[in-house]
Amino acid sequence: METHLNQDTSSIDAELQSKLLHDDHHVQKGGLRTMPFIIVNEAFESIASQGLTMNMIFYLMEVYHMEAATGTSVLYVWSALSNGLSIFGGFISDSYLGRFRVIAIGSLFSLVGVTFLWLTSIVPQLTPSFCQEPGTGCSPPTRAQFGFLYASFGIMSIGSACIRPCSIAFGADQLKHHKNQRLIDSYFNWYYASATISTAIASTVVVYIQDRFGWRVGFAVPVLAMFCSVLMFLLGSPLYVKVKVDKSPFSGLVRVLIVAFRNRKIHLLPDDCYNHSNDIDQVELTDSLRFLNKACVVRDVDIGSSGSNPCGITTVENVESLKSLIRIIPIWSSGILLFVNVLQKFPTLEAEKMNRKITSRFEIPAASFSLFMLLTITIWIPFYDRVMVPFLARFTHEPRGLNLKTRMGVGIILSIITMVVSAIVETIRRDLANSNTTVVMSAMWLVPQFVLLGLTEAFNAIGQLEFYYSELPNSMSSLAMVMFMVSMAVASLVASLLTNIVDSVTGQGGGVSWLSSDIDEGHVDYYYWLLSFLTLLNFVYFLICCRVHQSFSSSESRLSNANKERFDGIEGKP
Repeated sequence: METHLNQDTSSIDAELQSKLLHDDHHVQKGGLRTMPFIIVNEAFESIASQGLTMNMIFYLMEVYHMEAATGTSVLYVWSALSNGLSIFGGFISDSYLGRFRVIAIGSLFSLVGVTFLWLTSIVPQLTPSFCQEPGTGCSPPTRAQFGFLYASFGIMSIGSACIRPCSIAFGADQLKHHKNQRLIDSYFNWYYASATISTAIASTVVVYIQDRFGWRVGFAVPVLAMFCSVLMFLLGSPLYVKVKVDKSPFSGLVRVLIVAFRNRKIHLLPDDCYNHSNDIDQVELTDSLRFLNKACVVRDVDIGSSGSNPCGITTVENVESLKSLIRIIPIWSSGILLFVNVLQKFPTLEAEKMNRKITSRFEIPAASFSLFMLLTITIWIPFYDRVMVPFLARFTHEPRGLNLKTRMGVGIILSIITMVVSAIVETIRRDLANSNTTVVMSAMWLVPQFVLLGLTEAFNAIGQLEFYYSELPNSMSSLAMVMFMVSMAVASLVASLLTNIVDSVTGQGGGVSWLSSDIDEGHVDYYYWLLSFLTLLNFVYFLICCRVHQSFSSSESRLSNANKERFDGIEGKP
């Protein structure tokens, strides 16, 4: 590396040489040796958080005497808050504190929140008195008891919002200096697989401990897992590449909108000059979303020898960053309904009504059937990465096997099939439950829909992550995970809204709601058919979004080099 630098010293200025020497220092750190610390941090955080959410509906109903609808609504809001706050975690990470500090702070917040929730199962004063028969004269929780419960949820949400959007990008920071895109692509797949394995542990081991040994012991396990998460991440601190934050990319994006609006009456001319940043990696201005180009056009200004930003205008790089974000928003929105299908709670209620016995002494917990979805993801990801990608690449000439948008589209199609299968199985289960026969349908009939859900997430979710990461500039890499998490937050709110609307509309006039607490009386199968139809419409919308994105990409034309050289000449005048 030093020999290479000596050969090129004559052709680079002092600033570039300093940056390359800084990169050489980064090469001495990072790499694959940091992956265990980063992945274990995320894995144990997933065990802690997922281990609490799987059975939380039963905890709220049994301990806090909530109705099923109320408890479900609380969980949806908690999920939306955890995912929605990710945008602030990504903002603070990319703009101020850096990814390492934000992940460390988030891990500590999660540990405190999990501990607070554990205390509700230990300290009697934090929960209402025990109720023998729920719904008949049970004393409701006090405001203080609700406040402590919701405070624990909120603190855990802040922790998750700091860890999840930054962890995957922080891992990519450790590898990007190795100039191996295939290694980074594999990292995305293995990272997601490890998170899936940890969720599988939460849905089986942690859920079983909660069912078998009670809430005190069951909630102590997530506390221990979160403690290990914090410890492992901090132990790897000396090995990490810690990218320093130079400036706020988010403020630059806002500035583009402000300046473009201020210059809205300007008419762009073919011979206009545009303001480029002084960074090494400069980009060229494109003609797509051309009205934003007014934010960086230079008109009748005297640019001094310092090359400072004239008249407060923004740079071409900021404009193009905002364009890249705007271009992916339509495709991002098409993934919301898919997550609505993934987040459904009703399969757990179905499993509770079905025969879950494996042997005469062992019965699968109703909340553990999501394991089949997670196992599908865990098996499919390495199979796709090691077998399908090389095979498909021979025909598609894509290094990833399938185009990212194609993978997302396949995921949406699988989501439609999943809802159809779910509706058919629920129809059979309900008819059998309401018949005179004493036969109870086996819960194993739910396995196909969970397998399909796993394939849906494996195709679409990973495709989304890689698509965002490839479309956004490096300075906004944390935003890729933020957009993914925000889509899940919006999906949680949409699922809550859709559930309330369907329950209200179908239950009018004293009739039985489709989503009745007694699913034998309701019609969850009708609700699944509704989701199937909405997802089909969403697929059509996705195709339109892909066409729009493709038109943006294909119509991008570069400004002439003469314009750039002209501006460079002006910028270089003494």
